Amino acid sequence: MHASAIYQLAYEIIINGEIAEVRQNNTGGAKSLHACKHFSAGETFCTFHAEAVLPAATYLTIQVEENEHISLLPEYLRYTNHSCSPNLFFDTSRLIVECIKSIEPGEELTFFYPSSEWEMAQSFECCCGTSACIGKIQGAAHLSNEVLAHYRLTHYITRKLKERSSLKITA
Repeated sequence: MHASAIYQLAYEIIINGEIAEVRQNNTGGAKSLHACKHFSAGETFCTFHAEAVLPAATYLTIQVEENEHISLLPEYLRYTNHSCSPNLFFDTSRLIVECIKSIEPGEELTFFYPSSEWEMAQSFECCCGTSACIGKIQGAAHLSNEVLAHYRLTHYITRKLKERSSLKITA
């Protein structure tokens, strides 16, 4: 059997769109979002909006303010997994998903969860396997400013870091 045919047997496409598809791993059931076409760094991948605004984080929300967490539409964005070396950034001010690296068709689409989350609803051990892997993912509140300086961050997270820094200086 050809290698690409074996790879295709490893997952099932459960949402098929023009720019992305959601794949479900046939072995473990994990879902992931993959590009259907090429995107250049700096290009807008898509726009998004809130299906609902919640006062607390859930596994599937993105934080936009202190007590404001949104569930995303289009729905396929909910399957964007974490990576410590992401290729997407969720700009919660402009409501766009931006490509921060060049992306090829079939490539998994990922973002750095602490770029938008101060405290995670569910922390987890990262398994991205990149050389930049930071290990346990709990939210930006648990990372140093030095680590976070390597990432693009939402306005909310940037503001929280400034607040944290000013508290340390005056204490």
